[in-house]
Amino acid sequence: MKVFSEIAGALAGEGLSLRVQYTVLDGRGGYFQNVKKLAEFSDSAIVFRGGKGALRVEGSGLSLGKFYAGDATVVGDIVKVERVE
Repeated sequence: MKVFSEIAGALAGEGLSLRVQYTVLDGRGGYFQNVKKLAEFSDSAIVFRGGKGALRVEGSGLSLGKFYAGDATVVGDIVKVERVE
């Protein structure tokens, strides 16, 4: 997924702001990119902060699988993802 990050980085130089991008796999978890900070964490909610804004992930049995170099994986049953400012 480094290719996407490189393209987004090049576009950011043209005034595009980077937000947290994500993909959710039904009933299994999700993959999140452009994560700068973990702002909140529990087994029912996780909040990621990105370059601009934040993303709240809600569900049950949530845990972090990986959180490194701007990428994060969430394991558990994700029922809702919403942007928060």
